[in-house]
Amino acid sequence: MRILLVEDEDEVANVLWRKLKQLDFAVDRAESLNEARGALDLHPYSLTILDRRLPDGDGVALVPDIREKQPRARILMLTACDKTEEIVCGLDGGADDYLTKPFAFDEFMARIRNLLRRYDGQSLPTITVGGLAFDPHLRNVSINGTSVIFHGRELMMLEVLIRNVGRMVSRQTLIDEIYDSSENVEPRAVNLVAQRLRNRLIQLNAGVEIHAARGVGYMLSKAFS
Repeated sequence: MRILLVEDEDEVANVLWRKLKQLDFAVDRAESLNEARGALDLHPYSLTILDRRLPDGDGVALVPDIREKQPRARILMLTACDKTEEIVCGLDGGADDYLTKPFAFDEFMARIRNLLRRYDGQSLPTITVGGLAFDPHLRNVSINGTSVIFHGRELMMLEVLIRNVGRMVSRQTLIDEIYDSSENVEPRAVNLVAQRLRNRLIQLNAGVEIHAARGVGYMLSKAFS
């Protein structure tokens, strides 16, 4: 999943960016409303984390742009403003949730998990293909009933492929979903991630196959013997 972090305070932004990256999210950062609007034109986001006080205005002003361009995206508003009227203003302005600074990271992540469940839809079940099962809410993977840990790009690619099981996912879509916009990604990088993921799934006897279409992309399907 891809997250847009709109925060101009370097210390706060760097901490949140590192924490989210450690949890295997693709994260783009914008420091102003103008930068955020540009990012929204380039990439689809599951979640926008939005500060209120930005150099070129109130973060609330970005909400209509998010709703117009990416209506399914969730919005978590962050601010040092803890007055009731400020919180009401943010929620009435269209934010899905509101968190005041300073905050505990555990609470921050709980809010994100809740919003991403709402992004997916509360009733979305675990996706099962062959012996592979993926919980979209918790992003947990199990193979033949045993929990398995995937990290980094492999988890991100597996998530995209299993959400689109049986359908070819373009190379550009994979790049957009698993790499930050600041990274200069060569086509070969996607191939290497796919190869590592394919080898791991084979070693774990997951009962799935990753098919490649040269110059097009990749598809996950159940393996047939």
